[in-house]
Amino acid sequence: MIPLSSIHVDTAVAALKQGGILAYPTEAVWGLGCDPFNQQAVLKLLALKQRPMDKGLILIAANVEQVEPYLQLLSPQERQQVVDSWPSPTTWVVPVDASFPAWIRGEHFSVAIRVSAHPPVQALCSAFGGAIISTSANITGQPTALTAEQIVTIFADGIDYILPASLGGQKNPSQIRDARTGAVLRPS
Repeated sequence: MIPLSSIHVDTAVAALKQGGILAYPTEAVWGLGCDPFNQQAVLKLLALKQRPMDKGLILIAANVEQVEPYLQLLSPQERQQVVDSWPSPTTWVVPVDASFPAWIRGEHFSVAIRVSAHPPVQALCSAFGGAIISTSANITGQPTALTAEQIVTIFADGIDYILPASLGGQKNPSQIRDARTGAVLRPS
């Protein structure tokens, strides 16, 4: 694995705080991210991917504390099942109310969240101080980038910073499950 220096993490966080789009390695594929509560950054990311806003996006975090506010509408049992599964490459779809930003949740009254065990993601989200957007590094419907070089080829100058670190070794993107029913929405 490529060692991740604090200089790289600081540069990535600065890009996020300035409304930039970041490419970073996740457990299985390269992801694109931005500050989820910066609407202009999210809209820029969606335009870059050619992804409709109504689909919604995933939030990725370093620890449960960073996503705790999004677990409030779960029952104690549902919350425990979600929390007990993390950190891992498991994404959970949890209910949110109408006040949660539509540019993150899309047309749904839910949001997909994951607490990653992948060290670069943990370092990034810890330094940022919260969850960030996590969506595959691709144009919607096209193959996902598996290297930093592919990101440059696909997105040219649309990415503000590429975090130089390694993928986590998973063969497939994260499993997505419904926190209310436990149903698998996307297998791993």
